[in-house]
Order: sequence, then structure tokens, then C-alpha cells
Amino acid sequence: MTEASKRATVYFEPDLHRAIRLKAAHTHRSVSDIVNDAVRMALRDDQEDLAAFDDRVAEPEMSYEALLKDLKKHGKL
Repeated sequence: MTEASKRATVYFEPDLHRAIRLKAAHTHRSVSDIVNDAVRMALRDDQEDLAAFDDRVAEPEMSYEALLKDLKKHGKL
């Protein structure tokens, strides 16, 4: 833990808490390290999703009904 680390109270479901503790013991890491890595991954995934939306903003839109019609027309349904 670094000096800049902040403390927070987080409530886990009992089974999830047990799994995190077991993983920490098995990997010789702290629960905090495991939780920090998981949060970082979730935020990175969100960032990648937002970037993908930005990349596709100029693509033409197609309604669900039009998509189904097109799939049927091309023998995909």
C-alpha cells in the first residue's frame, strides 16, 4: 500500500468475501491488491467500451426490425 492509498469500507456478500480471501491466500497477495486490480479491470473495460462507441458514432443505424428483415433476406434466419 502506498502513502497515497485511501481507505474505504466495502461490504461483500459472504461467499464473495470468502472467495476473495481464499484467492488472496493462494496467490500470496492482499485482499486490497485483488480488489484494486478488479476495479482497475472494470474501469479499463468501461473505457474500452466508451472508445468503441466513439469509433462507431458515424456508422449508420439500423432498427431491430430492419436487421431481422435483412438477415431473413440473406438466408441467415
